[in-house]
Amino acid sequence: MPSDLENRLRKNWKQRAAWAKRENVTAFRIYDLDMPEWPFAIDAYGGFAHVMEYPRRKQLRDGSIDEARAEVVRSISAALELPTEKIFTKTHEKRPWGRGQYERVGANSQLVTVEEHGLAFECNLSDYLDTGLFLDHRVTRARVRKEASGKRFLNLFAYTGSFTVHACAGGARSTTTVDLSNTYCDWAERNLKLNGVTPSGTHRVIRADVLGWVEDCKEQFDLIVLDPPSFSTSKKMGRRFEMQRDHRWLIEKTRSLLSENGALFFSTNFLQFELDARLAKDAEPLDSLPEDFRRPVHRAWLWRGRLADRHGAVADVEGDRQHREDHQRSKRR
Repeated sequence: MPSDLENRLRKNWKQRAAWAKRENVTAFRIYDLDMPEWPFAIDAYGGFAHVMEYPRRKQLRDGSIDEARAEVVRSISAALELPTEKIFTKTHEKRPWGRGQYERVGANSQLVTVEEHGLAFECNLSDYLDTGLFLDHRVTRARVRKEASGKRFLNLFAYTGSFTVHACAGGARSTTTVDLSNTYCDWAERNLKLNGVTPSGTHRVIRADVLGWVEDCKEQFDLIVLDPPSFSTSKKMGRRFEMQRDHRWLIEKTRSLLSENGALFFSTNFLQFELDARLAKDAEPLDSLPEDFRRPVHRAWLWRGRLADRHGAVADVEGDRQHREDHQRSKRR
């Protein structure tokens, strides 16, 4: 007899698969911690399933998470008619301060190309905690695409460049994609090539410390996406970044790179985040969660127009002072 979980997955799959076909996407969420007794997020990736488990402490202590995981895999296989070798499971654990979500967790390199609104993206289902495409940002990517025509586009903390691909598809005049990781810069270039865009002077992919790059940049952009990590203590960066402490510094510095009528999209998945009141007064909160997500896994805002004084915009608060000192030390290294 099918379990309650299997029945829920069958129902969700029937609805979501039809919805995804209408939306022209092949990567989407099927189950989003719908039932408290089954703390899992399950996504479809073009003929594969990706499972993220959020185990409770009791499940970890008594080992029952192993039994729950086995039942989830069995239910997915039955409901979606997938062989178990096409189901990939990972565990979302609380990470030590400064440990990033992009660290390698495997080496099987199970790659799959998925589609989103006519665009193609390479995803890795096995080697990293995340797959290379954040499904919860699908709505914002579509909006960026609509606004990109003729624009100079900048993608900061770009990960695998999915926003850049959408900007190119929207007719961006030029794109600049910045991330610290060689792995993800290479991945972003592959995603561009998958969609007929040759990385070049017009469509630059730059490996750099984003914080230092923004600090030193003298260019202007018409459209910017800023999606920083919640925190980082990367040795490569030579500094510490804390979202709550440093977000005003970073947002104001990034807004100073906007053209007069430019737009900045900012998002964070740090759910305890509180936007500085001085920034909130001219920010537009965005309704950016896709239909296939139940939980508010990120929040996003939009600012239009650059700051009047690009070099004097940063407030003299402790976090800003510390950040400038960190930057100067990293430059001396």
